[in-house]
Amino acid sequence: MDFKKSQTVRNLARSFAAESQAGLRYQLIVDMCQAQGYQAMANEIKVLAKNEVAHAKAFYTMITDRLGNVNNVQIDAGFPFEGTNLENALKFSMEQELSEANSVYPAFAKTAREEGFPEIAERFELAARVEKGHAAIFKKLHCALKEGTLYRAPKPAKWQCSDCGHSDTLPEAWKTCPLCGAKQGFVQLKI
Repeated sequence: MDFKKSQTVRNLARSFAAESQAGLRYQLIVDMCQAQGYQAMANEIKVLAKNEVAHAKAFYTMITDRLGNVNNVQIDAGFPFEGTNLENALKFSMEQELSEANSVYPAFAKTAREEGFPEIAERFELAARVEKGHAAIFKKLHCALKEGTLYRAPKPAKWQCSDCGHSDTLPEAWKTCPLCGAKQGFVQLKI
């Protein structure tokens, strides 16, 4: 099939747009985390934002490697807006990641394979696996924030300050690091 006329090129363009926007949305969630003093959570989500941008770049490159300079690829898609509440943003992000992992990317892989682009199908399948991992991280963060267990464990756990490296095994992380004075939000999360 002619790549330029394929559904696969449109699926790649949709994926590029969606991953680009997810990367920025996650950076906005990072800002919410930092504003609320959750520096360690912000650091975790920064990694996910970076992953999303890398996915966008991969999808972009798959288009430009095959088409060169293209003025426009027409796509029609909705794009999510999750608001300003941290708990809801985490839950919504988890749901979006699960949708990509379980529905969107498997369908795009199937189309790519049917249209004769097995290497693109494999990339969609690999992205789906990563998105499933992202969903698990967002789920854990959302549940811990909602249930108030972000810095508490059912049994003593090792907590470490992400600022100075101080660690201790306790049922609950300290409110202020006894070594450097960093707030609890700098304690590394158990994800």
